[in-house]
Amino acid sequence: MTAITAFLRKTPITRLKDYFTAGGFTSLPPIDWAKPEPEVVEPLVKAVDGMSEEEKQRVILDAGRVAALADEPGQNALQNVVLNRAVFDTLEGANNRSLWVFLKEPDRFRLAEEVRYNDERRRGRSWNGFEVEKDCTVRRDPISVAAFTKAIRDRFETPHVHVDIFDRHRIILDDQECDLVQVAVYREGRPEDMLGFDAKSKLQRRIVKPVFEAALTYEAETGVIEVVANTLEDRKDLTAFMARDLLGIDFKEKHIPWREYDLSVLLKPFDFPTDPEDGIMGVTVKELRFMELGERGERITLESMSGAERTIWEMAEERIGLDIGGTGHLLPVATEPPEWVITRARFTIKFHPGPEGGRGKSLTLTVRMPHGCNLKDMTPHERLIGEKYLRRWGILTDTADIGDLVD
Repeated sequence: MTAITAFLRKTPITRLKDYFTAGGFTSLPPIDWAKPEPEVVEPLVKAVDGMSEEEKQRVILDAGRVAALADEPGQNALQNVVLNRAVFDTLEGANNRSLWVFLKEPDRFRLAEEVRYNDERRRGRSWNGFEVEKDCTVRRDPISVAAFTKAIRDRFETPHVHVDIFDRHRIILDDQECDLVQVAVYREGRPEDMLGFDAKSKLQRRIVKPVFEAALTYEAETGVIEVVANTLEDRKDLTAFMARDLLGIDFKEKHIPWREYDLSVLLKPFDFPTDPEDGIMGVTVKELRFMELGERGERITLESMSGAERTIWEMAEERIGLDIGGTGHLLPVATEPPEWVITRARFTIKFHPGPEGGRGKSLTLTVRMPHGCNLKDMTPHERLIGEKYLRRWGILTDTADIGDLVD
């Protein structure tokens, strides 16, 4: 009941009334929706707990789907695809907006789930990006979609494939948006044997056919197809099918390059300049991992704990003889100082408290040479801040919105 209780407490009563009225729940006792909200929530929690097991499970599943799109990435996904933005943008509360789309635009709600699926896995190990021709139009006519669907059926040897094609956008640097077309692919997998209980609580084996999901996006302005699927071979084949059947072009398997990071700027104390409008209080380097040139088998990691009285560069100067400039190193004069490279860094961006007061938020970035960064695990807003300043500070050295390896 924990998930249901949270769902009921975080959602306005008017929206809950819409949900339970439209749902046709026959085992829900009568609810006086006209009472003040505090006098409705507690009886409603008890009433839902007393529903039939089948209907209560339906509420649990619905509440889980609504809650999954009530965080920042989920809200961005809904905003990507909702049709009635005029109403959506005026609704107060994430649960309220999520449930409204679930009820009023159920097909768009599922598309938002597909957007979330794609964006959560973007730049992960199940992701690849390929360069193709720019300014192509994604074909959506029945013949093209049928050819694309048949190619997937034949490739995966399955009779059941479902394809969604829809327009969306993605927020990139400087709060600008890029236009995308996303293709969501669902295919039925091979039968699997699993244990389950029947209606009489008897343990039995059941044959189930799982459904596998994949996602592709095409950005006409850059000519990039991004694909999320289980294996590299699956990703290449799906991209080839999309290029041929939906774009009408040849696929030449030209991978987009990984992002390049350079941590050499952190070999000396660095000021981390920021813009006042971003509300950043300060930036602190918490960890540096060093490797001495010529000593590939060894690395040294220094970590600055909370309350440390000196900077991590002062630690490095004393511990490994790093020449940070001005004060020199502690090695004997006759000794040639070692030459170090930084292979990983972790630093924290501290923000000023918001209007509501309390402690300001923190954003921790971990960068690994030459391609690794934890940006992919963050919310869209955090990624925008992280990318902006990694480029500003000279750590992110490329100019394209391309992939990161998992650290």
